[in-house]
Amino acid sequence: MTLALSILDQSTVASGRTPPEAIRETLALAKLADQWGYHRYWVAEHHNSASHAGTAPEILISAIAATTQRIRVGSAGVMLPHYSALKVAEQFRVLEAIAPGRIDLGVGRAPGSDGRTAFALNPNANEAADRFPQQVQELMGWLGDGLPVNHPFARVSAQPEGPTRPEVWVLGSSDFGAQLAAYFGLPYCFAHFITEGRGSEEAMALYRQGFRPHEGVPGRLAAPHAALCVFAITAATEAEAWRLFKSRELWRLSRDRGIFPPLPSVAEAEAHEYDAEELARVERMRARAIVGAPEQVVAKLNAVAAAHGAAEVAVLTPCHDPAARQASYRLLAEANAALPAAA
Repeated sequence: MTLALSILDQSTVASGRTPPEAIRETLALAKLADQWGYHRYWVAEHHNSASHAGTAPEILISAIAATTQRIRVGSAGVMLPHYSALKVAEQFRVLEAIAPGRIDLGVGRAPGSDGRTAFALNPNANEAADRFPQQVQELMGWLGDGLPVNHPFARVSAQPEGPTRPEVWVLGSSDFGAQLAAYFGLPYCFAHFITEGRGSEEAMALYRQGFRPHEGVPGRLAAPHAALCVFAITAATEAEAWRLFKSRELWRLSRDRGIFPPLPSVAEAEAHEYDAEELARVERMRARAIVGAPEQVVAKLNAVAAAHGAAEVAVLTPCHDPAARQASYRLLAEANAALPAAA
């Protein structure tokens, strides 16, 4: 038995390349991931960002689903407060018609943008996040559960209806998402790469403890099913993996100051003059990072999955060199297939 590995792709924009190139890199990697045996390929939603080009996951999912054969394809996630739950249900019913039984609908409450952009997407952004639980309930209703008879839109259907439905996940980086997923009996994925692990074990424990089984209910679970999304990078040697990680180090320093630039190259990172505070921050990053030779990274992924009670791990590997990113995922898949999963 091996660890179930998936991919999260933010369509990262690299310095010196354009956002459209980032989208095409996503499409190329997804085809390879399908061949390498990855379980899921999830694409993210960000807006008004120089770092990430993936603004419309539903469109990327359509392109990936139409050009792959086996892998599950989905969102991590659709930021539901920006949108009508009906429209999201319709979009993902269309995707399910394109690739029956292979579509995941991960939903989140965070804006995936700055406050001004959130209002540009939804003029009612102030109240929208508070309706997230109701929106999830409506979404499940339009995906097959049905809406309560007294709901004002109970007679509105989300087409195209079919024999299968997308698999709905709740995504989060706090206790809120964990508790919501537990209440609705849905699978839950914690964004470990955002919090650097802070609060992750507590959120997973809350999810398991509060889980309400939905035995025999379509679209719901009889038992909790949790995943982690983590940053990880590997290469043929440990030294090369740590060299590639330098891009991530410099980018994270910018992110922590509220700046979201394109991902710098290794050369740009090596040329940066780090002050003492930045060096201390980098050392803390390195202490927690899942970086190394393939066998080392697989062992770390198994350990972090076991510590969290996670059945799956989705791996995020932003890398300035697209060939190095592809190699990291290929080596990781090969090493994972050769090693037993942690008990």
